[in-house]
Amino acid sequence: MSSLQAFIAARLAEREAANLMRRPPTLAAAPTPYADVEGRRLLAFCSNDYLGLAAHPDVIAAQQAAAALGAGATASHLVNGHLHLHAALEQQLAEVTGREAALLFSTGYMANMGAIEALLGRADIIVSDKLNHASLIDGARLCGAEKLRFAHNDLEALERQLRRARTKSGSAKILVVVDSVFSMDGDLAPLPQIAELCARYDAWLMADDAHAVGVIGSPQRPAGGSAEFFGLSQQQLPIVMGTLGKALGNFGAFVAGSAELIEYLRQFARTHIYTTALPPAVAGGTLAALRLAGSGELQQRLCTLVDHFRSQAAARGIDLLPSQTAIQPVLIGDEKRTLAIGAELQRAGFMVGAIRPPTVPAGTARLRITLSATHTEAQIDALLDALATALSKNKPVAGAEAS
Repeated sequence: MSSLQAFIAARLAEREAANLMRRPPTLAAAPTPYADVEGRRLLAFCSNDYLGLAAHPDVIAAQQAAAALGAGATASHLVNGHLHLHAALEQQLAEVTGREAALLFSTGYMANMGAIEALLGRADIIVSDKLNHASLIDGARLCGAEKLRFAHNDLEALERQLRRARTKSGSAKILVVVDSVFSMDGDLAPLPQIAELCARYDAWLMADDAHAVGVIGSPQRPAGGSAEFFGLSQQQLPIVMGTLGKALGNFGAFVAGSAELIEYLRQFARTHIYTTALPPAVAGGTLAALRLAGSGELQQRLCTLVDHFRSQAAARGIDLLPSQTAIQPVLIGDEKRTLAIGAELQRAGFMVGAIRPPTVPAGTARLRITLSATHTEAQIDALLDALATALSKNKPVAGAEAS
């Protein structure tokens, strides 16, 4: 066995022994909300398709119509891959988020890494919430700036780091990056207070709106994301990253902000410049999804289901993390028990994500239950009944749970 083979075998064995090995289920179709998984039809509560738009007939019809332009864009935006659909989509995303302009990226990961790397260098400082998404963490690593972190949603800890950053270098660019809705906890960042601190210390603020765009907003812009939800101006929240593959049911991502910011990223964000543009069908489908999300009806339906889920979970004695979003985690702690409860739910006909480290911190393994506007209250009640049974069958062993 070569040294490479030995290294790989040892790391895989280590992960398997720790109950951390992850294997993708093979689906015959996307959750709508049912998923055909390896010959079984399961009711899925693990998708990020929060509004049920991935399989909406209007979205699919728009994708099919746009496919007449070709299966792919064939080139990067700055060569000859920027179609009129891309231009229309960027304009619409800017309008939806209440910003002057927007720029398309192939994925949220590429958007975060590209924007951060373009804006910061080794002389600068980036300040991050400890529970930020991996793409923000990797963007911080890539740019080479000094990295400071603060305890999750802790405003006092953030101010200490901002004071430290400004004291260390009065001329450095300082960027604060946070998820607006945290993907594994479902809670919201206190963006208005963070924006106030950024203004006080002359720092820029960037929000990852992956789980916010489409889902939350204002009465005028129901799909506008965290800036609209909190009523933050472009000056208060200058950099917004959003994705098209979650609530909007398609694929890709964007950064929205001032016209100057977007032109700067168009010229300097390597993950935008050096990659092929989104397929026409994706751009067309996303435009249709934005029209559907613009009425606010799907978001209202989702809010009703979230309230129902939380009240019925409480009635069954099921403890939930304090989330008012479509992401409703059940903290288990122990990885093996989390897997066992997830398997019990699958046997009962439900598909729920069993989330373990390194996606979440050690000792915080959980079931990540996500709701969609396509679910019914009866389906939610059935899941909760099955979950209560699974929790009862798989009670924690004394001393096994993390403190």
